[in-house]
Amino acid sequence: MLYTAYEMNRRAGAPVVAASELTSRALHALPGPLARTPAVRHVRAACDILAKARPTHDRPAFGIPTVPVAGRDAEVVERPTRTTPFSTLLHFAKPSVVGQPRVLVVGPMSGHFTTLIRPTIRTLLSEHDVHVIDWHNARDVPAHHGPFGLDEYVEHVVDALRHLGPGTHVVAVCQPAVPVLAAVALLAAAGDPAEPASVTLMAGPVDTRVNPNRVNASAAGKPLTWFERRVVDTVPRRYPGAGRRVYPGVVQLTAFMSMNPKRHVGAHARMYRDLVTGNEAAAATTRAFYDEYGAVMDVPAEFYLETVGRIFQEHHFATGRFTWRGRPVDPGAIRNAALLTVEGANDDICSPGQTEAAHALCTGIPDERKRHHLQHGVGHYGVFSGSRWEAEVYPVVRAHIAQAAAAERTA
Repeated sequence: MLYTAYEMNRRAGAPVVAASELTSRALHALPGPLARTPAVRHVRAACDILAKARPTHDRPAFGIPTVPVAGRDAEVVERPTRTTPFSTLLHFAKPSVVGQPRVLVVGPMSGHFTTLIRPTIRTLLSEHDVHVIDWHNARDVPAHHGPFGLDEYVEHVVDALRHLGPGTHVVAVCQPAVPVLAAVALLAAAGDPAEPASVTLMAGPVDTRVNPNRVNASAAGKPLTWFERRVVDTVPRRYPGAGRRVYPGVVQLTAFMSMNPKRHVGAHARMYRDLVTGNEAAAATTRAFYDEYGAVMDVPAEFYLETVGRIFQEHHFATGRFTWRGRPVDPGAIRNAALLTVEGANDDICSPGQTEAAHALCTGIPDERKRHHLQHGVGHYGVFSGSRWEAEVYPVVRAHIAQAAAAERTA
């Protein structure tokens, strides 16, 4: 029903979108004096916005051809190093650079492609050898590949760390805080040399009982069967993943937009004014954000429902009841990895304190190898993107990784 309703709305709005695109092109083609009249500028700006006002379902390119390294531009080459039906492990290789700390970045599987954390990756790349788990759109994964739940997510992180080998540093952005900690705990309990040298958890829901917000109230306020009936659907026959049960990305996008509609309306109003006044640079920045924000992917239903049930409703990890394939997972088993947690003081998706809760669970890590950073002046996305991320959060992450790497060399 969700897919059907979405497709009907999309088709109903298609003529408006098409007309806006054609009108925009025609107005952009007008000669100079006429194109600068107030009426034309206003209509053109409105058409430009309407023509882009729809979700897309294809992963954008990461688009990081070079990064500055020690005062010069270094070429970046994306190389897939390990592929499963549900993800690709990408190496953002810099052929001219060697000796940098190896970092595995794990992004959320929450309705957006991993490219949403491009700013995190780009900043890390200047001083680190970066590998990223790039999650695939579930509607494109044939059903015969089986289910994908929390166990499979944890397994993907474990396998990626084993593939990269000892001395890797792992950075979890948002939602994967729990599965990444679980993966590290499993490696530590097994005495596996692939246990990472450091763990960084950024704005992730380790314990959602702490300082609960609207997201937590929404997740906890309804039985799991409600979510299964209302926001899970079956992929239609026209897609490779036909028959697979998914949480459609467009539903997540709608939920995110509805959390703070004034902010999104205000952003589009500013973009409209910028287009009218000819401030193309500012308008392009806003449009680039919403182009990325509107690129959505479907999430396997098993992973979505288990995350809601086990993490947000029953708090399995925070209460010591989390299991992986039936085996208990004890974060207290982690002893060798250094731990950094990062939160945004204004975060209304993952409230302050929810990520910091990891420190109390990781009892085996000495206090001197733990650090928490609360970033003032930012919300959820400001923790890992934007000017505050680059100027204030990233230096903390960089120092954490450098200290853990130094400690490992001297051990």
